[in-house]
Amino acid sequence: MKVDALLGGTLREAPAEGAAARDLGYDGLWSAELAHDPFLPLVRAADEIGPQMELGTSIAVAFARSPMTLANTAWDLQELTGGRFVLGLGSQVKAHIERRFSMPWSKPAARMRELVLAMRAIWASWQDGTKLQFEGEFYTHTLMTPMFSPAPLPSGAPKVLVAAVGDAMTKVAAEVADGLLMHSFTTRRYVQEVTLPAISAVLADSGRARSDFQLAYTPFIVSGVDEQSMADSARTARERIAFYASTPAYRPVLELHGWGELQSELNELARAGRWQQMGELIDDEMLGTFAVVAPVDELAVAYAEWVRPLADRTSFAPPAELDADLKRELIAATRAHAITLGQVSA
Repeated sequence: MKVDALLGGTLREAPAEGAAARDLGYDGLWSAELAHDPFLPLVRAADEIGPQMELGTSIAVAFARSPMTLANTAWDLQELTGGRFVLGLGSQVKAHIERRFSMPWSKPAARMRELVLAMRAIWASWQDGTKLQFEGEFYTHTLMTPMFSPAPLPSGAPKVLVAAVGDAMTKVAAEVADGLLMHSFTTRRYVQEVTLPAISAVLADSGRARSDFQLAYTPFIVSGVDEQSMADSARTARERIAFYASTPAYRPVLELHGWGELQSELNELARAGRWQQMGELIDDEMLGTFAVVAPVDELAVAYAEWVRPLADRTSFAPPAELDADLKRELIAATRAHAITLGQVSA
């Protein structure tokens, strides 16, 4: 089990965050495409992380870019990190792709499949000198000259992970990617009954081993050192769960648990901007289905028991009120318990 940190600050803060992640004993450092570019913070943090730590995106919005621009950026980060970069891609949703990024949206699963294959064709032309001749439904890349071809990398091309919730995108990840980034808005039951069977079937058909495919899963956390901090953490988690639950694309997760109608109700509240009221609709049962709920002194075991049977890596953030020593101990304990549990279950 690998335990990763998430970048959350500005470009100026990224080096300090990288150093802190190194000192706390994390295995990797990941950025998300939220209010800032997902790649630039990784460049800033690269010199401060440990020699074995990985850098990755969780996620970069795939359809906001072309396969060529993604290929170039990922290649440069792979070279910068000595082969320790992981390109995590997500599709986002139609409204954001069309109205925020002003890019085309259609057949997201098929488009993601083709985008990853197009990148791999581009990388093969750089690494092996293969003629670039990729012609698909959504992307065409047939021109590559020496001036625009970066040098081959000793490490080879970066690994690609694809984020998915639905069955179609999950199958695409298993077919063309090196791993799957499972959304936090995913329950253990959904992973066990929907996600893992879909992955296993595709890997079996292609002859790929499960050990060659990474699964990353980061559930919500509710924790604290006292009753008040637990309540504050729960309120934050409820609001985040409600936000994701309002998204139509994630309705199948709710429907598995018999909560499908809640998605429609939350979607209406989201349209009206009634964010606080949305969080109040997430009851204790739902909170405990989506989040690891445990006080700090029980969190390491509870988190490891939750994640280890389902994933190979996770992004674990200890409660903010802990000092550095306690955070370090909690991260190490989570990893240790996860490894022990994995050995026992095997």
